Amino acid sequence: MERSLIKNLLGWKNSALRKPLILYGARQSGKTWLLKEFGKKAYEQTVYLNFDDEPELGDYFQKNLKPERIIGALESHFGLKITPSNTLIIFDEIQECQRAKDSLKFFNENAPQYHIAAAGSFLGVASGKFPVGQVDSLTLYPMSFHEFLEAIGRNMLLKNIEALDFPLLESLHTLLTDTLKTYFYVGGMPAAVKAFVQTNDLTIVRETQNEILRNYKNDFSKHISPHDISKVRMLWDSMPAHLAREKKKFIYKDVKSGGRASEFENALDWLVNTGLVYKILRTSNPKIPLARSQEREAFKLFMLDVGLLCAKSNIDLSLFYVSEPKIFDDFHGALTEQYVCQQIKSTTSNPLFYWGREKGDAEVDFIMQHKNTVIPIEVKSGKSTQSKSLNVYINEYNPKIAVRVSLKNYGKKGNLLSLPLYLLGYFNLAEC
Repeated sequence: MERSLIKNLLGWKNSALRKPLILYGARQSGKTWLLKEFGKKAYEQTVYLNFDDEPELGDYFQKNLKPERIIGALESHFGLKITPSNTLIIFDEIQECQRAKDSLKFFNENAPQYHIAAAGSFLGVASGKFPVGQVDSLTLYPMSFHEFLEAIGRNMLLKNIEALDFPLLESLHTLLTDTLKTYFYVGGMPAAVKAFVQTNDLTIVRETQNEILRNYKNDFSKHISPHDISKVRMLWDSMPAHLAREKKKFIYKDVKSGGRASEFENALDWLVNTGLVYKILRTSNPKIPLARSQEREAFKLFMLDVGLLCAKSNIDLSLFYVSEPKIFDDFHGALTEQYVCQQIKSTTSNPLFYWGREKGDAEVDFIMQHKNTVIPIEVKSGKSTQSKSLNVYINEYNPKIAVRVSLKNYGKKGNLLSLPLYLLGYFNLAEC
């Protein structure tokens, strides 16, 4: 399987300003595999340290953090010569060794010739911080729809999408829609995609997804204080119900009767910082910069992956075999909006928000900022493209470009771009 982030890793390798790299991402999103694959493709050798599996490796960082001493110790341990430009050094599960995290500052300042990439499952919530300004960072998300197409051998279909031949894509619309339905079920978790590629059996895919969800729940008890475990579980288990509502603004009282932000705030922060949940803040004043007008008390939550949302919601496989694209409409379009959120998150570093009037009479599903432009993105789960809220937004703010994502084919009228769901993540919204 190929991951598009490897291009970013190659750019990091060749950068004259390269610093030690931190690869963020939720557990089981493929960080370790990606770094090892990167090492195979771009270096003569890879030195791999896992501080969780072999905590004794942390001993090499205890006396002092001089890079030459650490490199010498690693050369002796692995029995090889570490040549800076030809060796990738991977610090995996680095959150388990604070001294290894501290060493990145010294490598950056005193030995920048060494290529060091670090990863970990709980970097966002681990105690102890990385040295400010001393590291580069990337985030790995679940596989996008286009990575999925490549993984399942639909390379020609992917090439057709990349060519943006809209008449041809229109003739392929049924095939693209059916493949997209399969992606909604399988999702982008590498283990689930691998299960589908190897067996073509969606029942085995569901078993794989349920195993991932069980592992996440086990992580709750290992990495959270006993005081917050039940709160994290309640929040996590409430996700399908929240997303299935027509109005998806998160309400604490729906998690627990009488629930308040003060009660669940730490638990929610934990879920967001692990990458298991995406928090999309509202703005009612979509002016640049969007971050200045974000409303921290109003937000929507999405899971990290549409396939895991299907599994957690116990959505029956039969829904994916009906001839009509029913799955796109059901549950108030929850799966479609989840899909759009994760495709955008995986293909742009621009923060994602949503727009809504404070009185609640109009709401656009997502808005994002690119340079000096704010782009509203309305999600339509089926072929119906009535967009009352998007029309309100256009009339009030006259955006340079507005995007409506649906099952309909590509089209553009004035400043309104109609984009089929399967193009999202490849078509560059910022340049349209």
